[in-house]
Amino acid sequence: MKPHPDGLRVLAIDLDPQSNLSHSVMGSENYVRHIGDNKPTVVQILEGYVPASGNDGSPKRINVDDVILKGFGADNHFSLIASRLELSRTLKNPTGKERRLARAIAQVNEQYDLIIIDCAPTESILTNAAYFASRYVVVPVKPEFMATIGLPLLAKSIREFNLEHDDHELEIAGLVVNEQSDYATYNEKTHAIREIRDLAGKHGWQIFDYQIPYSRSYPKAAREALPLSKTSGVQWDRIEGFRGIKDDILAVVGVAE
Repeated sequence: MKPHPDGLRVLAIDLDPQSNLSHSVMGSENYVRHIGDNKPTVVQILEGYVPASGNDGSPKRINVDDVILKGFGADNHFSLIASRLELSRTLKNPTGKERRLARAIAQVNEQYDLIIIDCAPTESILTNAAYFASRYVVVPVKPEFMATIGLPLLAKSIREFNLEHDDHELEIAGLVVNEQSDYATYNEKTHAIREIRDLAGKHGWQIFDYQIPYSRSYPKAAREALPLSKTSGVQWDRIEGFRGIKDDILAVVGVAE
């Protein structure tokens, strides 16, 4: 796929009730203001309507363009569909909602070169909604024991999804080993990475070459709503690591930059 001549147009969708992606992109103050003004989020996409509020006594049909926030990033080509904590309520009544995100994306997908969905790994209506709206899954994994337990479960989840929906292709694009902090022992990391490589080999998954170590710059960039490359004090190898992973992922999903 060839990108827009003025730069890669990206839409990021926050499908996590914790809304970390929304905070990072918008900045905490702007995000709190957005939620306080009761602006539509991904919640309304999954619910299928905007609730009645203020002087308007009736609900409204959702317009996807009204949910998309535009103008982020260095070239203003980065857009966001924000989340909010109330997304967790969707889990209580999931019936019929799993395809609504895919239908919404279908209305705007020609406007973007790449659409990224940030979703928690716990299997639920939210992961199903992400599956229906996706072609590839990129899996961040920490080099620790509990993470290696979750990988086979993820493989099983995707395999069952493909079996149940043979008209939809979904596959793991690759694994990203991240947050290699100094809190875990060297032996623990080494053992966990060996297990990750064994699992990846068994299932035919790619492990991206670049690994993302922990850095205090990540929460700082999120607080300041700045790209990592523009955050003060960030180490250059962290920036290069993310650029390397970006290039690898774009190559796998067939997007040229």
